[in-house]
Amino acid sequence: MAYDRGLAARLRDVLAENATVAARNMVEKKMFGGLAFMVGGHMCCGVERHNLMVRVGLDQYDFALQHPHTRPMDFTGKPLRGFDYVAPAGYESDRDLQYWVQLALDYTGSLPSK
Repeated sequence: MAYDRGLAARLRDVLAENATVAARNMVEKKMFGGLAFMVGGHMCCGVERHNLMVRVGLDQYDFALQHPHTRPMDFTGKPLRGFDYVAPAGYESDRDLQYWVQLALDYTGSLPSK
């Protein structure tokens, strides 16, 4: 299972700074051939190879795909609606990474804890 460990460390840092995450218990889990960060029992974001995976939900799905460097999450060859991949150029800056993580947290925060 190869994934960008540097991106995983950056995600840990961004998530650790967020009060929502602390209140809903973050757990790391190996899935999708990479590493996923679960918040409140729901997959929020993660890393697959060099891609950032973000769960944005159906309402924000098309909006998120309008951003440069994004595409549907399609690790099985079929797009998984509500989830997007962001290429490295799309999360290179800390500000961009925080944007994507917050978008994912906004969605997963709306879901009941498991």
